[in-house]
Amino acid sequence: GKGGIGKSVVATNLSACFAMDNKRVLHVGCDPKHDSAIRLSDNPGKIKTVIEVLGNNPNVEASGKILNKGRHNIDLVEAGGPTAGLGCAGRGVARTLETMEELELLEADIYDYTVFDVLGDVVCGGFAMP
Repeated sequence: GKGGIGKSVVATNLSACFAMDNKRVLHVGCDPKHDSAIRLSDNPGKIKTVIEVLGNNPNVEASGKILNKGRHNIDLVEAGGPTAGLGCAGRGVARTLETMEELELLEADIYDYTVFDVLGDVVCGGFAMP
């Protein structure tokens, strides 16, 4: 969906509700503005995006660096991406998913719920909605 329709509000509230029900939750923000996980963090300035951590070096050991601890014990990941108008947000999302797979963060026994706060209009390798 388009911007401003409440995707982030729904995603962050779902993550919080699941966590308050003692579920293990991974919340993944996919917006290049990286403003999803900060709503669930007590230390928003300390959240590093996957793009910031990895930069142009795919060999960086990222396991402890891309996961951030949020309120209610929620694990937070922010994809990050290019400055608006200067690149494709889908590349940041793709890089994040690849990194999460490498770190086995999407294995079934780690989290009860993984909530993705996505952009609905990225068509250059990311998400697309009709």
